[in-house]
Amino acid sequence: MEREEKGEIIFNIDVMLAKRKMSLTELSQRVGITLANMSILKTGKAKAIRIGTLAALCEALDCQPGDLLEYRKE
Repeated sequence: MEREEKGEIIFNIDVMLAKRKMSLTELSQRVGITLANMSILKTGKAKAIRIGTLAALCEALDCQPGDLLEYRKE
């Protein structure tokens, strides 16, 4: 069965970085992933994210997953 409506998941990493006054470089170091991969997440070009990476982002930014992720209908 095919789904009619599709949406997308938006990463609000830039919003949380601004709230925490943190650079993308600092966040990538705290999370332990490359700056290139962090940029892919930030720009929304990622196709997947590991739960461990999401947990590390939440730890580094002192937030909940819902603060970072948003669902938008097309």
